[in-house]
Amino acid sequence: MAVVSKTRNMLGGLVREGSFKWLLGNQSPLDEEFEEMGKSPSAQMNWLPELSPMANVVVRRCSRILGISMEELRENFNSEASDPVKHPSRLARNFLEYCCFRALALSTRMIGNLSDKRFQRLTYDMMLAWEAPGAASKPLLTVDEESTVGREAFSRITPAIPAISDVVTCNNLFEVLAASTGGRLHFSVYEKYLNGLERAIKKLKTQSESSLLSAFRSSNGEKILEVDGTVTTQPVLQHVGISTWPGRLTLTDHALYFEALRVVSYDKPKMYDLSDDLKQTVKPELTGPWGTRLFDKAVMYKSISLSEPVVIEFPELKGHTRRDYWLAIIREILYAHEFIRKFQIEGVERNEVLSKAVLGILRLQSVQEVGPAVPFRRETLLMFNLCGYLPGGDLILETLASMSASLEPDRTNNSSTGSGMRSISALAMLSNLGVALGTSSTVPEAGLLVGEMVVGDTTALERAVQESRKSFKKVELAQATIDGVKVEGIDTNLAVMKELLFPVVELGKYLIFLASWDDPFKSLVFSFISSYVICRGWLGYVVALVLLFIAVFIVLTRCYNQGRPVDEVKVTAPPTMNTMEQLLAVQNTISQAEELIQEGNIALLKLRALLLAAFPQASERVAVALLFMALVLAILPCKESGPSWRQRMNV
Repeated sequence: MAVVSKTRNMLGGLVREGSFKWLLGNQSPLDEEFEEMGKSPSAQMNWLPELSPMANVVVRRCSRILGISMEELRENFNSEASDPVKHPSRLARNFLEYCCFRALALSTRMIGNLSDKRFQRLTYDMMLAWEAPGAASKPLLTVDEESTVGREAFSRITPAIPAISDVVTCNNLFEVLAASTGGRLHFSVYEKYLNGLERAIKKLKTQSESSLLSAFRSSNGEKILEVDGTVTTQPVLQHVGISTWPGRLTLTDHALYFEALRVVSYDKPKMYDLSDDLKQTVKPELTGPWGTRLFDKAVMYKSISLSEPVVIEFPELKGHTRRDYWLAIIREILYAHEFIRKFQIEGVERNEVLSKAVLGILRLQSVQEVGPAVPFRRETLLMFNLCGYLPGGDLILETLASMSASLEPDRTNNSSTGSGMRSISALAMLSNLGVALGTSSTVPEAGLLVGEMVVGDTTALERAVQESRKSFKKVELAQATIDGVKVEGIDTNLAVMKELLFPVVELGKYLIFLASWDDPFKSLVFSFISSYVICRGWLGYVVALVLLFIAVFIVLTRCYNQGRPVDEVKVTAPPTMNTMEQLLAVQNTISQAEELIQEGNIALLKLRALLLAAFPQASERVAVALLFMALVLAILPCKESGPSWRQRMNV
């Protein structure tokens, strides 16, 4: 009774203080539940003291969706979860996840729920509660329009709804959505994203039910994912050889179609099959008039079924946004079918893989509609594109293949038992949204599938993604180190190069000093040693000795500096110059380069004049000098294996 009284006082105090005004002003479906929990004695009995007020409200809402009481939910959790999951330090968050995953799996069976304000607010409140699940957590007493959620909460809750995100790309999706809000996601942005996703799904359904390319799509049951070229201000051009045709481009989940535009209609579509093993290549391409390569706005498709590559151009005034978008979605379908062939995936599992690719494209369409504040790489939001360039991406694909058995129903569980601890599949998600990719008759209506999220634990796929992200961070760090030396400005780069070439420059200066005979003794010794080495044929040994010295130097340096930081290159920064001074410096550099070229031309002209005897006296002297050098080389041996000059004289 003391606990109940304390709970009643807490709820009443929170209501009087207006701590949950955000529930009343943000169109939240949870306001009625909280008022009921604050006023109804029976509802107060369901208050779980180990949960925070926010978590209690969310669990209450989940229990109403599932049609069972909070106490029953708690009993089911205690009977199904393992001891580590029920550990007191993790109990609150794991129980919250259990309730959320079960409620979301049931809620996602409804068509059009993504645009439902109550569903949008519920999923967002789940993320807020996940960040502060326990009674000891800092209470969310200032939750309002400005409340935000972080990356971990988003990456934990939203993958339970395959339409919103997936395990592989959820972190990148969060970065794009939260780019304009300091790394925290606002509800307004989240709401726009879900509304855009609902519109993308409706467009997919409308296009797929239309008669467009019906004669070609009916046999495979293909779904139309994107169409372009129907607006005259944004044409699509196909280049084959020297021919160029405007037309309409259509992408399905199996192929790419191009219909050339005639006077009042379209020509018979040309099909480029993305599902067959044709050694296909899709990459960006340059185009331009009369075969020139000027504009980076095209995609090249190449396969063994074509005699020559096909180039599809997406003209626009500036940038290549359209091209990048089409390149990404074409590759996503191509890579998805390559994944299917590589791991020999068939049946329902094959439809599940295609559903993942289709949902990724729909999410990309929604993100582009929201219009992020910063540019982003579209490949990072598409699962199979992302696995193509992530370090460890092959391990992620192998894990996905091993999880294809997750489509087999867990017949031993039902909605009131263990199946509630798993998420719904991508295939079932699309089916519930009214877009069915193939058959899913083996999927039970009442059961939940073994998905990508597990309460209180990480799946093999999550672990593979985490390892890949760690490796990617190391790659980014190494790339940042390389980019760190890529300074801007001609003067700065010249200063860096001068410092890096300092040993070589000093060696060159010393050789010039010896050649100038400023110190006759050193120059004489150098000339004598050099002549002796050349005459004895030891030049090869000298080169070998230099290489040996370098190798020994590297080994000794490694032993000496092991565990010690490498000395930094200290560059004397050039004086700061304004724009005019930089232009003058560039002009001076060009002038110096011009002078060097002129001096080279003068040297070549002098050599030509000597060879052609334009100056007879000078030519005679050069000829005599060359004859003398030839005589010396003929008398002195050039190889150690040959007879010495004394032996030749004796002979």
